[in-house]
Amino acid sequence: MYVPGERKGNMNKEVLVLLSVFLGGGIGSVGRFLLSGVVQRSTGGVFPWGTMSVNVLGACAIGAVWAAAGRYELLPGARAFIFVGIFGGFTTFSAFSLETFGLFREGAWRLGLTNILLSNVACLVAVAAGFFIMRAILR
Repeated sequence: MYVPGERKGNMNKEVLVLLSVFLGGGIGSVGRFLLSGVVQRSTGGVFPWGTMSVNVLGACAIGAVWAAAGRYELLPGARAFIFVGIFGGFTTFSAFSLETFGLFREGAWRLGLTNILLSNVACLVAVAAGFFIMRAILR
């Protein structure tokens, strides 16, 4: 996966990779918006079926594309466009799921389970903290 500043040198290459992420993120975000809206409207109710469907579909798709990408050599810009851009824009949950699956696949069960627990608890706490801090600021 591409990490900004990892390779020193060709600035044009770095700019192209960043543009790839930008474009892929736009595609993924629009896809998330459209699909989650359609699903949520068709299911109704309070449960966020739209978000759930995007998260599950994104996780399945990133796994499938990752498996396929293992057979072919992808340029750094293409990897960034697909994995960071499209899937990152479609659902960040897919990146979390891919990383956790990677830990399990490498036999790092404790780290994988720790990632699941910490990510879920920390993110829920962070959402609550952000909510209550902003509510206090806006009073």
